[in-house]
Amino acid sequence: MKGEALITNRIVRLIPYKVESIQPAVDTVPAGVEIIEAPQIWAEANEGDGIVVAILDTGIDYNHPDLKDAVIDAKNFTDEGAEDDVMDGNGHGTHVAGTIAARREGYGLVGVAPKAKLLILKVLDSHGVGSYEGIIQAMNYVADWQGPNGEKVRAVNMSLGGPEDVPELHEAVKRLVDSEIPVIVAAGNEGDDREDTFEYSYPGSYNEVIEVAASTLTNEVAPFSNSNDQIDVLAPGVDIVSTWVDGQYAKLSGTSMATPHAVGAVALLIAIGEKTFKRTLTEAEIYALLVKRTVSLGNDATAEGHGLIKLNYSEKVRKLVSSIGETLV
Repeated sequence: MKGEALITNRIVRLIPYKVESIQPAVDTVPAGVEIIEAPQIWAEANEGDGIVVAILDTGIDYNHPDLKDAVIDAKNFTDEGAEDDVMDGNGHGTHVAGTIAARREGYGLVGVAPKAKLLILKVLDSHGVGSYEGIIQAMNYVADWQGPNGEKVRAVNMSLGGPEDVPELHEAVKRLVDSEIPVIVAAGNEGDDREDTFEYSYPGSYNEVIEVAASTLTNEVAPFSNSNDQIDVLAPGVDIVSTWVDGQYAKLSGTSMATPHAVGAVALLIAIGEKTFKRTLTEAEIYALLVKRTVSLGNDATAEGHGLIKLNYSEKVRKLVSSIGETLV
């Protein structure tokens, strides 16, 4: 009870992000989805079919034509609206959801894992503000959640954070990871475009999470992206087009936009890995699959971690090794 009292009055906010533009309609595979090479492994991964991803954010526009069939369950952990009301009054959560799992229906845009299912947990209100207490409750909810057919959450997207290292938040992270659920978190947007000065945001900077930094669409580290000794991977986070409230689309920039690219990638890799090994993968195995599908851009690990996600990269390596072998023979 003492720990609960300590976190009751603490608030957490969205990591600041930039809205570049809003538009009524698009018909595209977004550049970020192409950059991480998701379309090249869609067939092998069956587009992430059967994988449930939890999004802790501002909710979702569940009427959006690209998202209305993606939600498997939802719950509100804010003081804004009823417990089952997860309508997004901000836009951030809807944008994240579209990057992960916007449906491939012949219109609109498509996400990284277009057949994945979304568990929407609204932990931030329309102003992008929530409590640590609500976020921790949502994280514990994820650990215990089961779908209508016994589904379990396989990955968590947290494009949020703050400067405080809250012990109860860390414990909730560790519980999810101990439950074999990767927790994938935005690094933060307080970067100064230097690799040797560190900026920390929590839960992103906990060792147990997968911390995602942002790259540009021309494969450079975004100048605003935090650098620190816990960065794991890099993903596109500048000028990212995705779904928006009121059935619209928006172009946003931030590590919040990079994180769902990594989450969608994890959904695809889980689908491939478990089809291959015919068993449930551990969190450590999922992490290993992800970092194997990266390529360094030549920056310090404090800025890019293992490198930019390239989902078809290992296939390229296999083909290269094979061709070298044939030449040697």
